[in-house]
Amino acid sequence: MSKEYRELSGIFFREKVGDRWLNVCFEELSEESQDRILSGKSPEFVKSLAKMLGKTIKELGDKFDILTP
Repeated sequence: MSKEYRELSGIFFREKVGDRWLNVCFEELSEESQDRILSGKSPEFVKSLAKMLGKTIKELGDKFDILTP
């Protein structure tokens, strides 16, 4: 049975899964894979990634009308 991906952020990276290479969204990667991708990246890259993930969280909150009490 293959893993299902939600592809929420649209921020894709190539990841080897078994014997295949797949396009996998950052949030779907294991923490180890995320660490590997972020290793050695510039502060600008990390800032840009954080902003894109923040935008995704905001869009989900808006879409599902999530409010904190």
